[in-house]
Amino acid sequence: MPPMDEEQLSSSDEDDRLLITRFKPVEEPVKPLVSIVVPTKNEAENVPLLINRLEALADSIPLEVIFADDSDDNTAEVIRHFISQSSIRITLLQRTPDERTNGLGGAVVAGAKVASGTWICVMDADLQHPPERIQDLLNQALTTESDLVIASRYRDRGSVGDFNLVRKGASRLSALSARVAFPRTLLHVTDPMSGFFLVRQSALDLDELKPRGFKILLEIMAKTPNLTISEIGFEFGKRNAGESKASLAEGMTYLSQLCRLRAGDEFLRFMKFILVGASGFIVNSVLIYLFTSIMGVHYLISAAFASWGSTIWNFGLTEFWVFPDRSSARLRLTRFALFFGMNSSLLVVRAPLIWFMTSVLGIYYVASNIISLVALLLLRYGVADSWIWERAKRKNSAHGPFSYDIHGILSVKSEVWLPELERFLIDGSIERPSINVHVHRTGFEQVQDEGDGRRFVYNEGFGPFGFGIDIRMGETIDIKATPLLRRSPHVLYTNVVEPILRWTFTQKGYALVHGACIAFNDDAYLLTARTDTGKTTTILKILDRQRRQEDTGSFLSDDLTLLSADGQALTYPKPMTISRHTVAAVRTPLLSRFERITLFIQSRLHSREGRQFAFRLVETGLPVATINGFVQWFVPPPKYHVQRLVPHVRLLNSAHLHGVFVIERGEDGETQLSDHAAIETLLTNSDDAYGFPPYSVIKKRLTQYYGPTLETAERTIVTQALSGLPAKLVRSSSMNWAQRIPELAGVTSKPRMPHTTAAPAPLAAAT
Repeated sequence: MPPMDEEQLSSSDEDDRLLITRFKPVEEPVKPLVSIVVPTKNEAENVPLLINRLEALADSIPLEVIFADDSDDNTAEVIRHFISQSSIRITLLQRTPDERTNGLGGAVVAGAKVASGTWICVMDADLQHPPERIQDLLNQALTTESDLVIASRYRDRGSVGDFNLVRKGASRLSALSARVAFPRTLLHVTDPMSGFFLVRQSALDLDELKPRGFKILLEIMAKTPNLTISEIGFEFGKRNAGESKASLAEGMTYLSQLCRLRAGDEFLRFMKFILVGASGFIVNSVLIYLFTSIMGVHYLISAAFASWGSTIWNFGLTEFWVFPDRSSARLRLTRFALFFGMNSSLLVVRAPLIWFMTSVLGIYYVASNIISLVALLLLRYGVADSWIWERAKRKNSAHGPFSYDIHGILSVKSEVWLPELERFLIDGSIERPSINVHVHRTGFEQVQDEGDGRRFVYNEGFGPFGFGIDIRMGETIDIKATPLLRRSPHVLYTNVVEPILRWTFTQKGYALVHGACIAFNDDAYLLTARTDTGKTTTILKILDRQRRQEDTGSFLSDDLTLLSADGQALTYPKPMTISRHTVAAVRTPLLSRFERITLFIQSRLHSREGRQFAFRLVETGLPVATINGFVQWFVPPPKYHVQRLVPHVRLLNSAHLHGVFVIERGEDGETQLSDHAAIETLLTNSDDAYGFPPYSVIKKRLTQYYGPTLETAERTIVTQALSGLPAKLVRSSSMNWAQRIPELAGVTSKPRMPHTTAAPAPLAAAT
């Protein structure tokens, strides 16, 4: 430990009179990875034990501790004692009584402003937040690429400890009120009131945070849009010493904070929505009176016509007055259809309510109609705000070009967002990409051959509304696509970009093969099968089981794996295409209720039967690529990254191959495969993954340009990569490969040692 002296600093700002005490090292210390901010108020008895436990953690994580102290006892003196004695970097911030009016949340912000770590961890000093879980918070942040990781008392393996019934109820009610106030932001958050969390420092705008009371986490989530949030469960411990700061006054402060956060930015918008609704009540009431009293239509039928008329009125005002500044993810026509559909659907609820009030209670039908509209006002606003006029996603709303660097081997520059390459996204623009994708505003001429193979066109007609690509070969392969493919990026990638990548990788000495890749103890195993056999479900089950047993299973790829001739497997982490039974195979997928509902339709359309039907259409001569483009535009395939399906999964960028498993449906058993059989099976399965138009044209033209030895070169790479490796064919009638494969790989359960290098660096950084 380097020698150090105590240093006292005071701000030159007259409004900021914080007294800061920290060690002053003679040698420059290592930059901390995590800055632990601990707000303290009369915690003198707890500080020594907390520091001792943090010192043990410092052996595996470079960290610093910042105490933001509002104490009236000798807590500051105890902290100063440890400043010169502890092996970890400690900073003490003392706030004067005038500066403490914003409570614990203000103390946290003050501490965060002097933090120097990449991550800021907020926790209490009373040991109810176990310091040892900081390692788990960090691992979760790295593996899921989250900006904020919350230690939740209500997630798996979580507990509120020895809370009494009243405190449990208050905690649940507080969390529920926060989720009701912020339904979109807190959709997947189970414990918005947690005081134990880890947040990326660069994601915060500390000047925007104006907390009051002790619920700083809610302030952060409400004031910081587009945070990527995840959770881990933890058991709330017993207070070591001192008194709890929870009180009725703090509860009232929390309610005040909640109202301020909710009403701040959105209050005016909500009031506008109410005024639009009030004008709609007038339109609705006039119409229902005209239809019923003047035209003699039954009041329930009149209510439907009146609802449709007022819907048109309300949509116009809502579009141009309530949400004029909202950069929506949807087209105006789509918003109108959703708004109209929402109000029409609510008639199912309103009609019985109107009938009951009018026919049973004897209320005038116009009044019954207005009451039903008022009763559903909040629901309508919530749907309009969080769904119909939903803000465009950060990445999808951004204008291209987007740049993707695949392990430094190939690069792609695209005007169109390509979700399958998301994990290879890098900042900035690539000057000379391997592949350049942009959108042609009109259709293309018919297929033509310029004689040298440098340019070819595949066009199914229909101008900008059909499938068409114009490809020019060269140092950069230039792809022009019709506007339809901008709307259907999955088709653009899967049917155009990926086939080109496959054979261009071969030119670079790599083989992009159809196989999943999973690692046990950092030894990689390739898992291949015919399309729709059950490979994705098997991989997820293995990862979920390994995570729960704390074994060393790691994920590289699901659908495609990049192989080098020396047997190195490189990750190719496309989103997984899943089905309902795939989701049911794992315990805690992070899918919303809406995503689960839509999965029913998506998985039916994009199932094995759907794929077989599409290939039958190919034989009819119909423009199947255009049909596929429209189908996937309106019903995109259910694709999710592995972290959404198996939280806390361990990721690897690369690993050395140690074996191959071929899974097949049939009578249970295992068969040892020769090198030749394993290679032939893998190549056959890779070809099976393609074949949909215009793959045959692309392969033919690339072979013409690069030379007829492309397939030979791919076979050579695969042969060298798999040579001498054990390969087994594993048949199963019950699809129980997830239980058998780890055993066949010789994996035995053993605890994982905590470390921060388990998760890979972002792929772009690794490149």
